[in-house]
Amino acid sequence: MRKAIFITGGGSGIGRAVAQRFAREGWFIGLADVNEAGLAETAALLPEGASWTTRLDVRDRTGWDAALAGFAKASGGNIDVVFNNAGVAPGGPLAGNQQAEIDDLIDINFRGVAYGAQAAYPYLKATPGSCLLNTASAAGIYGVAGFAVYSATKFAVRGLTEALDIEWHGDEIRVRDLMPGFIDTPLLHGPAGRDSNVSKRDRVAAAGFEFIPMDEVVEAAWKAVHSNKVHHLVGKIARQAAFAARWMPGRIRKQGRGVFGAGKA
Repeated sequence: MRKAIFITGGGSGIGRAVAQRFAREGWFIGLADVNEAGLAETAALLPEGASWTTRLDVRDRTGWDAALAGFAKASGGNIDVVFNNAGVAPGGPLAGNQQAEIDDLIDINFRGVAYGAQAAYPYLKATPGSCLLNTASAAGIYGVAGFAVYSATKFAVRGLTEALDIEWHGDEIRVRDLMPGFIDTPLLHGPAGRDSNVSKRDRVAAAGFEFIPMDEVVEAAWKAVHSNKVHHLVGKIARQAAFAARWMPGRIRKQGRGVFGAGKA
């Protein structure tokens, strides 16, 4: 039976690239996003008959049930991997964030991941050796100034991943996460703050941080679903952050101030 992966945020960025990688391995791809045009673009990049698409707002718990039921029917009944990847990243100092920005961060980046995990559980349980893969972030290793709520949601995803990997062990479900540093995706193309003319991407580049090649993230995703390791650090920044958070927390705080120090826009 052909293996099947369901990907949220499949209309662009990491989701699109991971879809292409798994399709090359012969997997059947489920693509979900609120961006229907992006979904169509991703599907057009995949082999004919290799994908199934649906519009899904990950904040909609009943929508999750309908999406996974539809994909299971299309895949022949099996779902081997659910990739909780959809996310947003409004930036700027917390004091300047609008309530809607905070709500969206929490609802999409964490509530949507928890909903997805809960909805996916019966399908993953029915497929021994299955995997729930969550997109966390290097921002879930040590908090990033200018992305305070975003960082908090990624810490939450990290904690959920660890807890569910233990909770679902008896069901032969592996729970893994990706913890990449900065990737040049549409998430970084907006302003660094509501009152800033500088993009998040430009602010990161000016601070001297690297951008991880998408191919490296994609290969990490492929390895993660076949790995016994829970957390998968992707890129030099993530590895440095993990080391510094443990051994040199003062240094990581100082470096963080160079990106969004003192709340400056």
